[in-house]
Parts: sequence; structure tokens; C-alpha cells
Amino acid sequence: MITQRDDPRLNLARSALGTVRIMHDPTLSPRVLHLVDTGGNEFFAKQHSQRDRYIRELHAYLAWGPHLIGRVPRVVGRQDRTCTLLLTAVPGVRADAVAPGSPEEEQAHYKAGRVLGKLHHATLVPRTGAVGTELAQRLRDWIARADRAGLNSTLERDRLSHNADVLANTLMDSAVCHLNYQPRNWLLGDAFGLCDFEHMRRDARIRDFARLEFRRWQAAPNLRTAFFAGYGKPLNNTEQRLLESFGAIEAVTALVRGHEQDDLSLSTHGRTVLARLA
Repeated sequence: MITQRDDPRLNLARSALGTVRIMHDPTLSPRVLHLVDTGGNEFFAKQHSQRDRYIRELHAYLAWGPHLIGRVPRVVGRQDRTCTLLLTAVPGVRADAVAPGSPEEEQAHYKAGRVLGKLHHATLVPRTGAVGTELAQRLRDWIARADRAGLNSTLERDRLSHNADVLANTLMDSAVCHLNYQPRNWLLGDAFGLCDFEHMRRDARIRDFARLEFRRWQAAPNLRTAFFAGYGKPLNNTEQRLLESFGAIEAVTALVRGHEQDDLSLSTHGRTVLARLA
């Protein structure tokens, strides 16, 4: 059991900031501490359990954070040995705390579209085949994991494999993508802010919309409209069909993780998305 004395997050924060106190925040992952220094400045200390996630998040803040100055945390401390980051806190409330169906929710999606559009535009590589090939292989790997766990029928496996073939044979835009772009990672304050960069990498541009498409927009299409008004352009028919294929990745990853974590809601989400692919 790690005590506060041995906690790498606290040790990193104290070495960088001096005296700090821990703020209780039940919405945070157990891997993250919310801290305040003696001047009242707020920070987050995060320890990764997987080194590749740590490296990816650190790289995202250092390499791509400059495209989003004022909207993302800054790295003020790091300890590579323990995969620990110390980050400034971006002011604001999480967008998932906004009342569903409210004008504020629609405005949050508009702002989210505008910010993501700027990031995609700044890092765009048009119509490359490499990203589709990589995603197809990733999907096939997830299908194999689902098969080993007995989660797929023959029909479902064929449906998922068809979408892997579609991805493998499609030229698509790549861009730097957040890949967990949803309201719980948006911060609403004087400026629209973002957090949680541990999945961030260059990927298919359209894939960055998948979490919203399959977890929020289908029940509230007005939010999709608001988002793409901010983004600058709606999806064309070809892009919309491609987004449906990314639903295959959304479905099978939810099925596998729901099974492995005994998470019924995640498994149900996977089944719902998989049924839509029919």
C-alpha cells in the first residue's frame, strides 16, 4: 500500500511547488490527485500504470499543446521513472455537468467543434492509405480478442470483419486526434479547455468524432449540428459512411473491455453499436 510519504505524485508536486494540499474530488480517476499550492493555484498530478500511455500524453502536451495554448494544461513537472506528470489546472467546469438539453450544452458542443477543427486543420495530412491499414489491423486484433472470449456470433464477426476491410481499402485524412473527445474531457470557463491527452496521436481525422457519434449525438442530433457548425464543415456522405465503420472499433472495444472489467453498461453500449452496423 502506497502511503502519502511514498506517493510519487505528492513527491513530484512538493519538489516542484513546495507545500501542497490535496483537494477531494470523487470525479477523478484514482490515478489523479487534485492539488492546491500555498498561493491557491491548482494542479493535477497523474501517475500512469502503462509507460506507453505516459510517453504518449507527455509527447502530446509538449508537441501539440502549442496548437492549443490557453486551452490545455501545461507540464510543470515530470518523473519518467515513475511515469508521473504534474500539470496546471485549466479553469472551468466539466461539460458533462451541464444540464442535458440546455442551451449551454449545445453551446459546449459548438465550442468543442471549433477547437477540434483548429487542431485538425493545423495537423492535417490529406487522403493517406497508411492510417486505414493500421486501423484495420487494430480492429482485427480486437475481433480476435472478442472471439477468444466468446463474445461474437459468426454473423457479428463477419460484420466487424467487413468494416475492417472497408478501413483497409479507404484513403482517409489523418490528423492529430484526441481520441477521447467527449464532454467529460471538456472544460467550460472563460476559454474552452481540454484535458486527458493519454490517447492522443496521429490517427484518422474522422475517427475523432466516433465517441460523440455513438455515445451522444444519436440521441441528440442538434448537438451534432452545433458541433459541426463550430468545426467549420459537416461530414459529407462518404465521411459519414466512414464514421459508421469506426463504429465497429467502438463496438468491439466496448464489448471486450466490458467483459474484462465486468462492466454491464459498457457491454450494453457495445451491443447497441454493433446492432447499428447491421
